[in-house]
Amino acid sequence: MSLENSFYTAPITSWINISVADKKRAMSTATMSTAGKVIKCKAAVAWAPNQPLAIEEIEVQPPKAEEVRIKMVSTGICRTDDHAIHGEFHGLNYPVILGHEGAGIIESVGKGVTGLKPGDKVIPLCLPQCGKCSSCLNERSNYCFKSHFNEPQTVLLDKTSRFSCKGKVVDHFIWTSTFSEYIVMPAGAVAKIDDRAPMEKACLFGCAFPTGYGAAVKTAKVEPGTTCAVFGLGAVGLSIIIGCKVSGASRIIAIDINSSKFEKAKMFGATDCINPKDFSKPIQEVIKEMTGDGVHYSFECIGSTEVMKAALECTHPGYGTSVIIGVAPQDAKITFDPLLLLTGRTWKGSIYGGYKSLDSVPQLFSDYMAGKFDLDGLVTHTLPFTQINEGFELLRAGKSIRTVLLF
Repeated sequence: MSLENSFYTAPITSWINISVADKKRAMSTATMSTAGKVIKCKAAVAWAPNQPLAIEEIEVQPPKAEEVRIKMVSTGICRTDDHAIHGEFHGLNYPVILGHEGAGIIESVGKGVTGLKPGDKVIPLCLPQCGKCSSCLNERSNYCFKSHFNEPQTVLLDKTSRFSCKGKVVDHFIWTSTFSEYIVMPAGAVAKIDDRAPMEKACLFGCAFPTGYGAAVKTAKVEPGTTCAVFGLGAVGLSIIIGCKVSGASRIIAIDINSSKFEKAKMFGATDCINPKDFSKPIQEVIKEMTGDGVHYSFECIGSTEVMKAALECTHPGYGTSVIIGVAPQDAKITFDPLLLLTGRTWKGSIYGGYKSLDSVPQLFSDYMAGKFDLDGLVTHTLPFTQINEGFELLRAGKSIRTVLLF
């Protein structure tokens, strides 16, 4: 697969595997020819909700001060992007370029950028770490007030977009917009990773892996010998299982309505796999019967309020902890019996695994490169970027764990 309208002259497989020296030479040539210029490239544009993404030629402006422009190499397809395609996020303007889980190589930097340079392999961060807000300054939180939950990230910090298509301004998505060959990001929302990084897997560190793994090891702080229940076996759910296993959990119960995912779950460490469709009683009752009084920890990574309640109810009434990771539709509401918490349960939320992104992603990636965990099974499909709509169909049909698109 060759790359049109870009400075690469080799297929992506060749680019990933060439030597560091060759890569630096290629980047040097590319930077001299494109730095400071508008770049034309391919992107998947969402022109309106509930429509297939359109592969279009767009224009990407050069980075301004404190910004970097990145040539994307890979991007993952996440359920959150599908929610956006279906218009389930308020404040999202169209046309827009979606995507928030990616990996790429810096092509050029704006004035004042330090610590990043052309040729660096990086992860665009869907959760920033400004280092200045009260949350960033508190070691107990990773909820940056520059995130899209506080401020719409449909444009960059100067309130303008770097994208245009057919004479129209195109909005950003969570700043990242990884469904484009080139993106522009605030430098403070970009994490540099190991120069040896396999880029076809590195994109998982943009969302799925830290979100799931951290929910277990950092947010819940799973302890050795404990029992866990994981609701939803996508890439995030499987990453939770990895975290539970690394933490020494003695029993990990994996729950999904798609039994074809059970083999993967067991490969990553699940000890039991159950399908709610196989039982006539609520799944939380099934889990309590399996474990006596309920599990120590449960995790919901689907985005269903009914499943969130079930995950809470299946925990031990005196000391169980349930963690919400799934993103529910924006208008969703949840009703529950307060007695569930009064008796001693804890209900927690977790975004990006509780990790401060700039601080944690490089270290997580170093742990991966050192062999602390194996992510090979998380990627079930690899497609060329132009087949992005096919990738979403695989997601909706429950046929994929994570589809990675290569540019």
